[in-house]
Amino acid sequence: MKILLRIVLLFLSLCLLLCASLVFFGVSDRPDIAVGWKLTHDDVVRAQKILHEGAKTKPDEIGSIELTQADLNLAANYLLNRYSKSAVNIELRSHVLRFTVTTTLPKNSFGEYLNISFRLGNDNPNELPTLTKFKAGKLLLPSKLASFVIDTIIQNTSLKNYVILATEPIKTISINPEKLSISYYSNMNTMIQARNFLTNGTENPDLNIYQNKLVEIIAQHNPNQRLSLADLLKPLFELALQRSTLDKAIEENKLAIIAVNNYINRKETKKFFSFPASNLTAQTRYPTFLYKRIDLAQHFIASAAIAASVNGQVAKVVGEEKELSDAQEGGSGFSFVDLAADKAGTKFGEIATASPESARKIQQAMANITDYSDFMPDPTDLPEHMNDAEFKERYESVDSLVYQALSNQIDARIAAIPFYHQD
Repeated sequence: MKILLRIVLLFLSLCLLLCASLVFFGVSDRPDIAVGWKLTHDDVVRAQKILHEGAKTKPDEIGSIELTQADLNLAANYLLNRYSKSAVNIELRSHVLRFTVTTTLPKNSFGEYLNISFRLGNDNPNELPTLTKFKAGKLLLPSKLASFVIDTIIQNTSLKNYVILATEPIKTISINPEKLSISYYSNMNTMIQARNFLTNGTENPDLNIYQNKLVEIIAQHNPNQRLSLADLLKPLFELALQRSTLDKAIEENKLAIIAVNNYINRKETKKFFSFPASNLTAQTRYPTFLYKRIDLAQHFIASAAIAASVNGQVAKVVGEEKELSDAQEGGSGFSFVDLAADKAGTKFGEIATASPESARKIQQAMANITDYSDFMPDPTDLPEHMNDAEFKERYESVDSLVYQALSNQIDARIAAIPFYHQD
């Protein structure tokens, strides 16, 4: 019994030592590498292709992936920024992967950023790379200590399932300065789990609670009146407020937004990301409006769902790319009206999930709104219905000064709404 107690105390001491080292040396007011990574449309497409590379391999077949250093950095930054404002730099060396990671932290008295760096290496391609170096800020920690504590934490938390999902199919990993080569063998179950994880699919059974609330709202709606987006969002955020504690507020807000998006945008959002099927398909469905327009409600809630579930920068690129696509032959034309709804929805999704405190404040604010103008400025005076030729003649490209001036004007309209200042 004494031996067991000593082992437990030793483990706790090691965990405390590592955590204390991370806090004292790794947390800083300055990032080791610049955060705020910017996505282009090509970045989004390439990152998604990299992360879904294994999907083209049939179940029970051996597949392979070759990734350059640029590929690894693109995919890693795309993935990290889905969860927090972060940055990672990966370097390929002979048999070694070098990582430098900076991530932003919730408000605290120690510092705004966590800076860590580490190396993973293997001499045998048939073995997974192991931790060979670990630094918190400038402090070099023993790799065996860091590896032991990290592995123990993984084995005793939900992280274990993700690590198994990521590593179980891997057969060989070869690392050289030119590329990282991975061969893997996936069964059907593993591939389905990977797809759901990479698309951030929400399997939370609590989603049914919000969808059932929507059923009640639709059943009570007067069919002779317009159904506004506020008619759906307000009661669902009131429900989120009732159900939430501070540590659950972000997740409850995500579920509320996704439930509304499932009702309004079942097909459109699935072109980019996978969301759970709504149980409202058998119900009478009413069009949902913002400023007497169905498309504005669709754009707003789709962007909110992407921003809340994935990343605000992704939502901005998706919205802009959608409008450029509409400007092509056969499309509805480039619309700054729709773009304004995209931007407002992105802002809504970001602040609804920015932090537990922000999530709670938005719940309370949504419970007190009078109509949709409280969270969406009137964009109907903005230019729209421009085909590709007209758009290029008037605005050249999305990088031009004249385009950016109008884009900034839209941002200013959104920023002027008191709803988005929940300080």
